[in-house]
Amino acid sequence: MASDTQCSAGEFLEIARKVESGERLSRQDAIKLYHYPDAAEVGSLAESVRRRKAGAGKERHVYYIHNMHLNPTNFCVETCRFCSYANPGQNSYTWTVDEVVEEARKGVELGINEIHMVGGLNPICNLNYYEEVFRAIKSQFPHVHLKAMTAVEIEYLANLEGITYKDCLLRLMDAGLGSMPGGGAEIFDESVRERMAVKKTPAAVWLEIHGVAHSLGLKSNATMLTGIGENVENKVDHILMLREQQDRSGGFMCFIPLKCYYEGTNIKDEVSEPTNEDLLRDVAVSRLLLDNFPHIKAYWIQLGETLAQTALSYGADDLDGTILEEKITHAAGAKTPLQLAKERMEELISKAGYLPVERDTLYNIKRVVQPVA
Repeated sequence: MASDTQCSAGEFLEIARKVESGERLSRQDAIKLYHYPDAAEVGSLAESVRRRKAGAGKERHVYYIHNMHLNPTNFCVETCRFCSYANPGQNSYTWTVDEVVEEARKGVELGINEIHMVGGLNPICNLNYYEEVFRAIKSQFPHVHLKAMTAVEIEYLANLEGITYKDCLLRLMDAGLGSMPGGGAEIFDESVRERMAVKKTPAAVWLEIHGVAHSLGLKSNATMLTGIGENVENKVDHILMLREQQDRSGGFMCFIPLKCYYEGTNIKDEVSEPTNEDLLRDVAVSRLLLDNFPHIKAYWIQLGETLAQTALSYGADDLDGTILEEKITHAAGAKTPLQLAKERMEELISKAGYLPVERDTLYNIKRVVQPVA
Protein backbone atom coordinates (compact mmCIF):
# COMPACT_ATOMS: atom_id res chain seq x y z
CA MET A 1 0.00 0.00 0.00
CA ALA A 2 1.31 3.47 -0.87
CA SER A 3 2.35 5.69 1.99
CA ASP A 4 0.93 9.19 2.33
CA THR A 5 3.18 10.17 5.23
CA GLN A 6 4.85 13.53 4.70
CA CYS A 7 8.57 13.89 5.27
CA SER A 8 9.38 16.54 7.89
CA ALA A 9 12.10 19.16 7.57
CA GLY A 10 14.07 17.38 10.26
CA GLU A 11 13.89 14.06 8.44
CA PHE A 12 15.00 15.74 5.24
CA LEU A 13 17.98 17.30 7.00
CA GLU A 14 18.99 13.89 8.31
CA ILE A 15 18.82 12.46 4.79
CA ALA A 16 20.86 15.40 3.51
CA ARG A 17 23.47 14.71 6.21
CA LYS A 18 23.73 11.11 5.03
CA VAL A 19 24.15 12.27 1.44
CA GLU A 20 26.85 14.77 2.35
CA SER A 21 28.77 12.16 4.36
CA GLY A 22 28.57 9.64 1.52
CA GLU A 23 26.26 7.18 3.30
CA ARG A 24 24.06 4.96 1.16
CA LEU A 25 20.38 5.90 1.35
CA SER A 26 17.81 3.35 2.42
CA ARG A 27 14.44 2.41 0.98
CA GLN A 28 12.72 4.48 3.67
CA ASP A 29 14.95 7.48 2.91
CA ALA A 30 13.90 7.36 -0.74
CA ILE A 31 10.20 7.07 0.11
CA LYS A 32 10.56 10.10 2.38
CA LEU A 33 12.20 12.08 -0.42
CA TYR A 34 9.22 11.37 -2.65
CA HIS A 35 6.93 12.72 0.08
CA TYR A 36 8.98 15.78 1.09
CA PRO A 37 6.88 18.85 0.23
CA ASP A 38 9.66 20.92 -1.37
CA ALA A 39 10.66 19.16 -4.59
CA ALA A 40 13.21 21.89 -5.38
CA GLU A 41 15.13 21.07 -2.20
CA VAL A 42 15.25 17.42 -3.19
CA GLY A 43 16.49 18.53 -6.60
CA SER A 44 19.16 20.73 -5.06
CA LEU A 45 20.40 17.82 -2.96
CA ALA A 46 20.56 15.62 -6.06
CA GLU A 47 22.38 18.37 -7.96
CA SER A 48 25.06 18.43 -5.25
CA VAL A 49 25.58 14.70 -5.79
CA ARG A 50 25.76 15.18 -9.55
CA ARG A 51 28.49 17.80 -9.17
CA ARG A 52 30.45 15.59 -6.78
CA LYS A 53 30.24 12.54 -9.04
CA ALA A 54 31.28 14.58 -12.06
CA GLY A 55 34.68 15.28 -10.55
CA ALA A 56 36.93 18.29 -10.48
CA GLY A 57 36.64 20.46 -13.55
CA LYS A 58 33.55 18.64 -14.83
CA GLU A 59 30.94 19.94 -12.40
CA ARG A 60 29.04 21.77 -15.16
CA HIS A 61 29.36 19.09 -17.84
CA VAL A 62 26.13 17.88 -19.45
CA TYR A 63 26.41 15.20 -22.10
CA TYR A 64 24.72 14.53 -25.41
CA ILE A 65 25.41 12.23 -28.34
CA HIS A 66 24.93 12.58 -32.09
CA ASN A 67 22.83 9.49 -32.70
CA MET A 68 19.83 8.04 -34.48
CA HIS A 69 17.08 5.59 -33.56
CA LEU A 70 16.35 2.65 -35.83
CA ASN A 71 13.29 0.44 -35.36
CA PRO A 72 13.45 -2.40 -37.91
CA THR A 73 9.98 -3.78 -37.12
CA ASN A 74 6.89 -2.78 -35.18
CA PHE A 75 5.30 -6.24 -35.36
CA CYS A 76 5.20 -7.67 -31.85
CA VAL A 77 3.78 -10.82 -30.34
CA GLU A 78 3.37 -9.08 -26.98
CA THR A 79 0.27 -7.08 -26.02
CA CYS A 80 1.41 -4.67 -23.28
CA ARG A 81 -1.51 -2.35 -22.63
CA PHE A 82 0.57 0.82 -22.48
CA CYS A 83 2.26 0.30 -25.87
CA SER A 84 1.05 2.18 -28.95
CA TYR A 85 4.05 1.31 -31.12
CA ALA A 86 3.74 -2.47 -31.47
CA ASN A 87 1.32 -3.40 -34.21
CA PRO A 88 0.31 -6.97 -35.06
CA GLY A 89 -2.13 -5.90 -37.79
CA GLN A 90 -2.16 -4.40 -41.26
CA ASN A 91 -0.10 -1.38 -40.24
CA SER A 92 2.85 -3.47 -39.13
CA TYR A 93 6.14 -3.28 -41.02
CA THR A 94 9.36 -5.26 -41.16
CA TRP A 95 12.41 -3.91 -42.98
CA THR A 96 14.73 -6.04 -45.03
CA VAL A 97 18.43 -5.98 -44.21
CA ASP A 98 19.00 -3.63 -47.14
CA GLU A 99 16.25 -1.30 -45.93
CA VAL A 100 17.79 -1.13 -42.46
CA VAL A 101 21.16 -0.28 -43.99
CA GLU A 102 19.63 2.46 -46.11
CA GLU A 103 17.95 3.97 -43.05
CA ALA A 104 21.30 3.83 -41.24
CA ARG A 105 22.95 5.56 -44.19
CA LYS A 106 20.68 8.59 -43.74
CA GLY A 107 22.04 9.09 -40.25
CA VAL A 108 25.65 8.39 -41.17
CA GLU A 109 25.45 11.06 -43.87
CA LEU A 110 24.45 13.52 -41.12
CA GLY A 111 27.46 12.54 -39.00
CA ILE A 112 25.91 10.28 -36.34
CA ASN A 113 28.25 8.03 -34.37
CA GLU A 114 25.67 5.80 -32.64
CA ILE A 115 22.71 3.76 -33.84
CA HIS A 116 20.16 2.95 -31.13
CA MET A 117 18.22 -0.04 -32.45
CA VAL A 118 15.19 -1.69 -30.85
CA GLY A 119 12.07 -3.27 -32.30
CA GLY A 120 9.10 -5.50 -31.72
CA LEU A 121 9.26 -9.22 -30.94
CA ASN A 122 8.83 -10.56 -34.45
CA PRO A 123 9.48 -14.22 -35.27
CA ILE A 124 10.59 -13.20 -38.76
CA CYS A 125 13.31 -11.06 -37.19
CA ASN A 126 15.18 -13.94 -35.61
CA LEU A 127 18.76 -14.11 -34.42
CA ASN A 128 20.08 -14.73 -37.95
CA TYR A 129 18.26 -11.62 -39.16
CA TYR A 130 19.89 -9.39 -36.55
CA GLU A 131 23.30 -10.94 -37.16
CA GLU A 132 22.91 -10.07 -40.84
CA VAL A 133 21.70 -6.55 -40.01
CA PHE A 134 24.58 -5.86 -37.63
CA ARG A 135 27.22 -7.22 -40.00
CA ALA A 136 25.82 -5.24 -42.91
CA ILE A 137 25.84 -1.99 -40.93
CA LYS A 138 29.31 -2.54 -39.49
CA SER A 139 30.76 -3.51 -42.87
CA GLN A 140 29.59 -0.26 -44.42
CA PHE A 141 29.87 2.04 -41.41
CA PRO A 142 32.52 0.48 -39.14
CA HIS A 143 32.93 3.64 -37.04
CA VAL A 144 29.27 3.64 -35.91
CA HIS A 145 28.56 2.13 -32.48
CA LEU A 146 25.60 -0.26 -32.35
CA LYS A 147 23.62 0.11 -29.14
CA ALA A 148 20.89 -2.44 -29.69
CA MET A 149 18.68 -5.19 -28.31
CA THR A 150 16.83 -4.72 -25.05
CA ALA A 151 16.84 -7.53 -22.52
CA VAL A 152 13.32 -8.31 -23.75
CA GLU A 153 14.64 -8.90 -27.26
CA ILE A 154 17.55 -11.00 -25.99
CA GLU A 155 15.16 -13.20 -24.01
CA TYR A 156 12.90 -13.60 -27.05
CA LEU A 157 15.73 -14.40 -29.48
CA ALA A 158 17.41 -16.84 -27.10
CA ASN A 159 14.13 -18.67 -26.58
CA LEU A 160 13.48 -18.79 -30.34
CA GLU A 161 16.88 -20.38 -30.88
CA GLY A 162 16.80 -22.58 -27.80
CA ILE A 163 20.14 -21.19 -26.59
CA THR A 164 21.36 -19.40 -23.47
CA TYR A 165 21.32 -15.63 -23.04
CA LYS A 166 25.11 -15.73 -23.01
CA ASP A 167 25.34 -17.55 -26.33
CA CYS A 168 22.78 -15.20 -27.86
CA LEU A 169 24.76 -12.18 -26.74
CA LEU A 170 28.06 -13.65 -27.92
CA ARG A 171 26.68 -14.21 -31.41
CA LEU A 172 25.36 -10.64 -31.57
CA MET A 173 28.64 -9.24 -30.23
CA ASP A 174 30.51 -11.18 -32.91
CA ALA A 175 28.21 -9.53 -35.48
CA GLY A 176 28.89 -6.03 -34.15
CA LEU A 177 26.78 -5.36 -31.05
CA GLY A 178 28.57 -2.72 -28.98
CA SER A 179 26.27 -2.09 -26.00
CA MET A 180 22.67 -2.50 -24.86
CA PRO A 181 19.90 0.04 -24.22
CA GLY A 182 17.87 -0.15 -21.03
CA GLY A 183 14.36 -0.55 -22.37
CA GLY A 184 11.83 -3.18 -21.39
CA ALA A 185 12.29 -2.86 -17.64
CA GLU A 186 8.98 -0.97 -17.29
CA ILE A 187 8.15 -1.32 -13.55
CA PHE A 188 9.45 -4.46 -11.89
CA ASP A 189 6.49 -4.82 -9.52
CA GLU A 190 4.49 -7.88 -10.54
CA SER A 191 1.07 -6.51 -9.55
CA VAL A 192 1.53 -3.49 -11.84
CA ARG A 193 2.82 -5.68 -14.64
CA GLU A 194 -0.17 -8.00 -14.32
CA ARG A 195 -2.64 -5.09 -14.59
CA MET A 196 -0.79 -3.80 -17.65
CA ALA A 197 -0.63 -7.26 -19.28
CA VAL A 198 3.17 -7.26 -19.28
CA LYS A 199 4.04 -10.91 -19.80
CA LYS A 200 7.56 -10.35 -21.09
CA THR A 201 10.83 -10.50 -19.18
CA PRO A 202 10.07 -10.34 -15.44
CA ALA A 203 12.45 -8.45 -13.17
CA ALA A 204 14.70 -11.40 -12.36
CA VAL A 205 15.18 -12.22 -16.05
CA TRP A 206 15.73 -8.60 -17.10
CA LEU A 207 18.38 -8.20 -14.40
CA GLU A 208 19.97 -11.55 -15.21
CA ILE A 209 20.38 -10.68 -18.88
CA HIS A 210 22.05 -7.37 -18.07
CA GLY A 211 24.27 -9.16 -15.59
CA VAL A 212 25.32 -11.64 -18.29
CA ALA A 213 25.96 -8.75 -20.70
CA HIS A 214 28.14 -7.01 -18.13
CA SER A 215 30.12 -10.22 -17.52
CA LEU A 216 30.89 -10.30 -21.26
CA GLY A 217 32.15 -6.71 -21.22
CA LEU A 218 29.03 -5.09 -22.67
CA LYS A 219 27.90 -1.85 -21.07
CA SER A 220 24.19 -1.11 -20.83
CA ASN A 221 21.61 1.36 -19.59
CA ALA A 222 18.58 0.94 -17.33
CA THR A 223 15.09 2.46 -17.39
CA MET A 224 11.92 2.84 -15.35
CA LEU A 225 8.51 3.58 -16.88
CA THR A 226 6.04 5.63 -14.83
CA GLY A 227 2.39 6.48 -15.34
CA ILE A 228 1.23 2.85 -15.62
CA GLY A 229 -0.42 2.54 -12.20
CA GLU A 230 2.66 2.29 -10.02
CA ASN A 231 3.07 3.90 -6.59
CA VAL A 232 6.06 5.48 -4.89
CA GLU A 233 7.07 2.23 -3.23
CA ASN A 234 7.02 0.44 -6.58
CA LYS A 235 9.36 3.06 -8.02
CA VAL A 236 11.75 2.95 -5.09
CA ASP A 237 11.88 -0.84 -5.14
CA HIS A 238 12.56 -0.78 -8.89
CA ILE A 239 15.48 1.62 -8.45
CA LEU A 240 16.87 -0.41 -5.55
CA MET A 241 16.82 -3.61 -7.62
CA LEU A 242 18.87 -1.82 -10.24
CA ARG A 243 21.29 -0.62 -7.57
CA GLU A 244 21.70 -4.19 -6.29
CA GLN A 245 22.39 -5.48 -9.81
CA GLN A 246 24.96 -2.74 -10.33
CA ASP A 247 26.67 -3.82 -7.10
CA ARG A 248 26.90 -7.32 -8.56
CA SER A 249 27.89 -6.66 -12.17
CA GLY A 250 28.86 -3.00 -12.49
CA GLY A 251 28.05 -2.46 -16.17
CA PHE A 252 25.23 0.09 -16.12
CA MET A 253 26.26 3.45 -17.56
CA CYS A 254 23.09 5.45 -17.15
CA PHE A 255 19.60 5.38 -15.65
CA ILE A 256 16.72 6.87 -17.65
CA PRO A 257 13.37 7.63 -15.99
CA LEU A 258 10.62 7.38 -18.60
CA LYS A 259 6.95 8.37 -18.67
CA CYS A 260 4.04 6.68 -20.39
CA TYR A 261 2.12 8.39 -23.18
CA TYR A 262 -1.45 7.17 -23.62
CA GLU A 263 -2.58 7.89 -27.16
CA GLY A 264 -3.72 4.65 -28.75
CA THR A 265 -4.06 2.83 -25.42
CA ASN A 266 -7.03 2.11 -23.15
CA ILE A 267 -5.39 2.75 -19.77
CA LYS A 268 -5.64 6.50 -19.26
CA ASP A 269 -8.85 6.36 -17.20
CA GLU A 270 -7.39 3.89 -14.69
CA VAL A 271 -3.94 5.39 -14.05
CA SER A 272 -2.59 8.73 -12.88
CA GLU A 273 -0.49 10.63 -15.37
CA PRO A 274 2.76 11.83 -13.79
CA THR A 275 2.99 15.56 -13.18
CA ASN A 276 6.06 17.56 -14.07
CA GLU A 277 6.97 17.54 -10.39
CA ASP A 278 6.65 13.75 -10.31
CA LEU A 279 9.02 13.46 -13.26
CA LEU A 280 11.56 15.79 -11.68
CA ARG A 281 11.41 13.82 -8.42
CA ASP A 282 12.11 10.62 -10.36
CA VAL A 283 15.28 12.23 -11.68
CA ALA A 284 16.34 13.59 -8.30
CA VAL A 285 15.55 10.52 -6.20
CA SER A 286 17.24 8.21 -8.68
CA ARG A 287 20.37 10.36 -8.60
CA LEU A 288 20.39 10.19 -4.80
CA LEU A 289 19.61 6.49 -4.55
CA LEU A 290 21.74 5.17 -7.42
CA ASP A 291 25.09 5.99 -5.88
CA ASN A 292 26.77 3.40 -8.11
CA PHE A 293 25.38 4.69 -11.45
CA PRO A 294 27.65 7.18 -13.23
CA HIS A 295 24.92 9.07 -15.10
CA ILE A 296 21.22 10.02 -14.96
CA LYS A 297 19.48 11.00 -18.18
CA ALA A 298 16.80 13.62 -18.76
CA TYR A 299 15.30 12.11 -21.91
CA TRP A 300 14.26 15.22 -23.81
CA ILE A 301 12.17 13.30 -26.35
CA GLN A 302 9.71 12.52 -23.55
CA LEU A 303 10.16 15.40 -21.14
CA GLY A 304 10.22 18.12 -23.78
CA GLU A 305 12.96 20.68 -24.05
CA THR A 306 11.96 22.95 -21.15
CA LEU A 307 11.39 20.24 -18.54
CA ALA A 308 14.56 18.43 -19.63
CA GLN A 309 16.50 21.63 -19.04
CA THR A 310 14.96 21.91 -15.55
CA ALA A 311 15.88 18.28 -14.84
CA LEU A 312 19.53 19.23 -15.24
CA SER A 313 19.27 21.08 -11.93
CA TYR A 314 17.64 18.00 -10.35
CA GLY A 315 20.64 15.73 -10.79
CA ALA A 316 20.56 14.72 -14.48
CA ASP A 317 23.76 15.14 -16.49
CA ASP A 318 22.69 13.84 -19.90
CA LEU A 319 20.03 14.90 -22.42
CA ASP A 320 20.42 11.81 -24.68
CA GLY A 321 20.97 12.70 -28.33
CA THR A 322 19.97 14.20 -31.62
CA ILE A 323 17.98 10.97 -32.33
CA LEU A 324 16.93 12.00 -35.92
CA GLU A 325 13.65 10.06 -35.72
CA GLU A 326 11.96 8.37 -32.78
CA LYS A 327 8.91 6.19 -33.38
CA ILE A 328 7.98 4.51 -30.10
CA THR A 329 7.11 7.49 -27.90
CA HIS A 330 5.66 9.46 -30.80
CA ALA A 331 3.35 6.57 -31.67
CA ALA A 332 1.79 7.11 -28.24
CA GLY A 333 1.27 10.84 -28.67
CA ALA A 334 4.48 12.64 -27.76
CA LYS A 335 4.57 16.07 -29.40
CA THR A 336 8.30 16.72 -29.08
CA PRO A 337 10.32 17.25 -32.28
CA LEU A 338 11.53 14.16 -34.12
CA GLN A 339 15.11 15.39 -34.03
CA LEU A 340 17.32 18.09 -32.58
CA ALA A 341 20.39 19.36 -34.41
CA LYS A 342 23.67 19.33 -32.50
CA GLU A 343 23.64 23.10 -32.30
CA ARG A 344 20.18 23.07 -30.70
CA MET A 345 21.26 20.45 -28.15
CA GLU A 346 24.21 22.62 -27.23
CA GLU A 347 22.01 25.69 -26.97
CA LEU A 348 19.58 23.93 -24.60
CA ILE A 349 22.41 22.86 -22.33
CA SER A 350 24.14 26.25 -22.39
CA LYS A 351 20.94 28.16 -21.65
CA ALA A 352 20.35 25.91 -18.64
CA GLY A 353 23.70 27.07 -17.26
CA TYR A 354 25.88 24.07 -18.12
CA LEU A 355 28.71 23.16 -20.50
CA PRO A 356 27.62 21.01 -23.47
CA VAL A 357 29.80 17.93 -23.90
CA GLU A 358 29.50 15.75 -26.99
CA ARG A 359 30.18 12.13 -25.99
CA ASP A 360 30.31 8.72 -27.53
CA THR A 361 28.13 5.82 -26.36
CA LEU A 362 30.53 4.86 -23.56
CA TYR A 363 30.79 8.45 -22.28
CA ASN A 364 34.20 9.15 -23.73
CA ILE A 365 34.34 12.91 -24.34
CA LYS A 366 34.54 13.93 -27.99
CA ARG A 367 34.21 17.67 -27.56
CA VAL A 368 33.56 20.22 -24.81
CA VAL A 369 31.75 23.31 -26.08
CA GLN A 370 33.26 26.31 -24.36
CA PRO A 371 31.10 29.38 -23.72
CA VAL A 372 31.44 32.27 -26.12
CA ALA A 373 33.33 35.12 -24.51
